[in-house]
Amino acid sequence: MAHEATMPPVAGGHDDHEHHESPVVFGFWVYLMTDCILFGTLFAAFATLRHQYAGGPSGKEIFELGGVALETAILLLSSITFGFGALAAHAQKKGAFLGWLGITFLLGLSFVGLELREFTHMIAEGNGPDRSAFLSAFFTLVATHGLHVSTGLIWILVVMVQSLGVQAWTPRFMSKLTCLSLFWHFLDIVWICVFTFVYLLSVI
Repeated sequence: MAHEATMPPVAGGHDDHEHHESPVVFGFWVYLMTDCILFGTLFAAFATLRHQYAGGPSGKEIFELGGVALETAILLLSSITFGFGALAAHAQKKGAFLGWLGITFLLGLSFVGLELREFTHMIAEGNGPDRSAFLSAFFTLVATHGLHVSTGLIWILVVMVQSLGVQAWTPRFMSKLTCLSLFWHFLDIVWICVFTFVYLLSVI
C-alpha cells in the first residue's frame, strides 16, 4: 500500500500564526497598557497644575481652537486612511496599500508640523514651558503625544519599505501591521482626550 504524501506545513498557516505571531500582538497590547499609565500620569499632572499660572496666561488666553480642531480632523482622517491601507494589505493589493499608507504618512506629518508651529508660536510669545507650571504640564503632555506620532511615522515608512520585499503579506508582516494599527488608533484616542481635557476645558 503506497504511503500517502505528507504535505509540508504551510508557512503562515493558522497554527503557525496562532502560536508564533499572537504572542507578538499580545505583547504589544501589554506595551499599550504601559503607555496608558504614562499618559494617565501626564493627564493627572496636568489636572493638578492646570490653574497654576504663576501670573502667566491661561489656556483661554493662548489656545486657538481653530488650529487644534484642524489638527484633530487631520489625525482622525489619518486613522480612516490607515484602515483602508490595512484592508488593502489583507487583500494583498500592494499598490493600494502603499497609496493609503502614503496618505496616512502625509497626514501624520501635517499633524506634527502644525503642532510644532503651535509650540514655536507660543514660545515666541514668551509662553514656553518655563513660564508656569500650567505650561510645563501642557508642553510635556502634548509633546509626549507628538513624539509618539513621530515614532509612528517612522514605523509607517519601515512597513512600507518591507511591503516591497519578499516578506510582504506573510503572517509576520501582518502581525507587524496589526501592532502598528493598534498603535496609530491608540494615538487617536489619546489625542481626543487631549483635545477635550486640555484644550476645550481650558477655553470654556
